[in-house]
Amino acid sequence: MRLPQSIIQPLSVRTVHFLTIGLAILMFGLLSVSAGAATQQLTCTPAALRFGAIVTGQTESLLITVANTGQTSVTVSAITVSGSEFTASQLSLPLILAAGQSVDLTVIFTPTAMGWTGGTIKFSSNASNPTLTLQVAGTGVSTEALTASPSSAAFGQVAIGATATVPVVVQNDRSWSVTLSSITTVGSGFSLSAPTLPVTLAVGQSVTLNVTFTPQSAGAVGGSLFVSGPGLTIPLTGTGTATGQLVVAPAPLNFGNVAVGTTETEPMTISAVGASVTVSSASSSSSQFVLSGASFPLTIAAGQSQSFNVAFTPQTSGTQSGSLTFGSNASNSQAPESLTGIGTVTAYSVNLFWNSSADVVGYNVYRSTTTNGTYLKINPTLEANTAYTDSTVVAGQTYYYAATSVNSTGQESTRSTPPVQAMVP
Repeated sequence: MRLPQSIIQPLSVRTVHFLTIGLAILMFGLLSVSAGAATQQLTCTPAALRFGAIVTGQTESLLITVANTGQTSVTVSAITVSGSEFTASQLSLPLILAAGQSVDLTVIFTPTAMGWTGGTIKFSSNASNPTLTLQVAGTGVSTEALTASPSSAAFGQVAIGATATVPVVVQNDRSWSVTLSSITTVGSGFSLSAPTLPVTLAVGQSVTLNVTFTPQSAGAVGGSLFVSGPGLTIPLTGTGTATGQLVVAPAPLNFGNVAVGTTETEPMTISAVGASVTVSSASSSSSQFVLSGASFPLTIAAGQSQSFNVAFTPQTSGTQSGSLTFGSNASNSQAPESLTGIGTVTAYSVNLFWNSSADVVGYNVYRSTTTNGTYLKINPTLEANTAYTDSTVVAGQTYYYAATSVNSTGQESTRSTPPVQAMVP
């Protein structure tokens, strides 16, 4: 759990604080075991809510799902909340839940004082378990030990069986080190990829936690990520959909270096996950990238894939980017595919050679684009050798070259004739 901001406290106060928190955790464990001992018709997921450490005056919300798992309907007649710092979203009562039906509620914790506090939310009904009790607890603090970005992870709609991941960056904003002793996820379908624990974050240091949502059934799901040590709670929400999801691979599609004016082709695959998907269209944001071999509308069965080719024809040199967007009835109805490639231009050069002249200190090289046109000197300094390489030529151009010699007094001869012709492919 998260400790108060000040570290200058009497030893007895800190000891009582730890004992209280320890007792609260023990109570949660006992209640969870007791509640699971008998089959319940009316259930609540999660079975208990732990809000962690929240700055007094601020609020945090967690989602719960109350479900009728029996074979007959259930009428919820009353919802009673104990603990003034906890509130639950209002429902129109009495509420009738048919067999297999569920309802989502939001529970809000707003601490008004420092320290741990607990409460209950009781659902009264005509179910086989007429009173369903949800234990809730949280701690009020003056400042946060850690901050999370984002402060809550919302996964949106994800097809059943598909996976979505949200990276959460946790940073130590205290003026001393904070140790993350353990990290747990609450809620169906949520899992975590985290570094080996415990992890100690120095002042200003952060760590990235990759939270994954893989829905097992349709409907909204609430959960949380709890970081033991500082007592940080990160709410998690997601919705499982029976609608398929369109997955495009590879993502992104990179063509590498391609000569300007030529075409390079790379394969790509679109797959249906969770349920069948009908792709109605595909559009490219750039004429340099073209999808080939596709005919729409196209229906892809669940778990199946369809392959296409994408052609890249760069028109200019440098990095080129674009995207393909597939319109479909999938949960991600506008699935994009990022495309990148680099247009390259072949470098050409012209190598010139000539005979040496007596009593000279160097040579100059002149170039023109026509045999009788204006010749311009292209060597920046006097050339002492009888060879020169012109690396400033352009593909598809014809050039004419002539040379002059310069003696020790600085006198320059007339240009050599006839000029030499060079055609750059």
